Amino acid sequence: MRNAFKLDYFGICMQPLRIVFAGTPPFAAQHLEALVASEHRIVGVYTQPDRAAGRGKQLHPSAVKHLAQTHNLPVYQPASLRTVEAQQVLAALKPDLMIVVAYGLLLPQAVLDTPLFGCINVHASLLPRWRGAAPIERALLAGDRETGVTIMQMDKGLDTGPMLYKIPLPITEDDDRQTLELRLADIGRIGLIYCLQNLKALREASQTQDDHLSTYANKLDKSEALINWGQCAESINLQIRSGIGRTPAYSFLGGERIRVLKARSSAERTTAEPGTIVQADRDRLSIACTDSILDVTLMQLPGKNPLSIGEILNSRKELLAPGQRFTSTESIAL
Repeated sequence: MRNAFKLDYFGICMQPLRIVFAGTPPFAAQHLEALVASEHRIVGVYTQPDRAAGRGKQLHPSAVKHLAQTHNLPVYQPASLRTVEAQQVLAALKPDLMIVVAYGLLLPQAVLDTPLFGCINVHASLLPRWRGAAPIERALLAGDRETGVTIMQMDKGLDTGPMLYKIPLPITEDDDRQTLELRLADIGRIGLIYCLQNLKALREASQTQDDHLSTYANKLDKSEALINWGQCAESINLQIRSGIGRTPAYSFLGGERIRVLKARSSAERTTAEPGTIVQADRDRLSIACTDSILDVTLMQLPGKNPLSIGEILNSRKELLAPGQRFTSTESIAL
């Protein structure tokens, strides 16, 4: 009876689907919010277990859990979906479809096979480019001019399933990780609802990914946030833009670890040693890179809020004096 009814759904009736949603960060929560506003029935929300955060190491719920509780949706937080018990709990929900957005846990085949129409994933890249955990950051770091959202039917591989729908999005020179993520979430949730409205046709016209064109977006390591001033200014600028809000780029100056939050590369040339401050005024801090200059406009000193260069000059003018040099290690900071 259930299978026959859902065939009617795809053919004529357009009855609401029973949906299980799986996601964790704010990017995923925005897609859950779109589903809450839709005609479909959310029968369960999966998210990662609460994590300890802050100085007190208190447990904090994910953005998805917070939103789900606001709407009185049942929340499930298994540490793994590989156990028989976890899979039985999911099966008892009798989902027609599972929607996965930045969940953070791998789905075994038994889970992929549980919903009537399987599992679909909203991924923040134009697959097969940037499969993996950090597609937004990797696209920025690589200097890509375009990214987008791909909605795919999931299989047992890592972001390898047939593609149902792709939405391109240009990357602007002003985009950083936070702004690009917000823009991708906007088109992603619109695309998700479109897919649900046209699921039969999109499944029939799905496209197989070309594995030869794939690249992998490994999660950024903290070591990648340390600035190497021996690079060109544009490479460092991309590093800064890709890390905003999550793994901010940093360097050492005067024995202090300083986050560099906003900058722009300059066409000016310099022969100064990389990392040397060549100019400091209220609008910018010009720092020598290899054969180029990076103009920094926003930084964060230890224990302080982000400050403009002018604000730092008001209280720490000597720190930003021309001739001072940023370094890659605290031990040799000037």
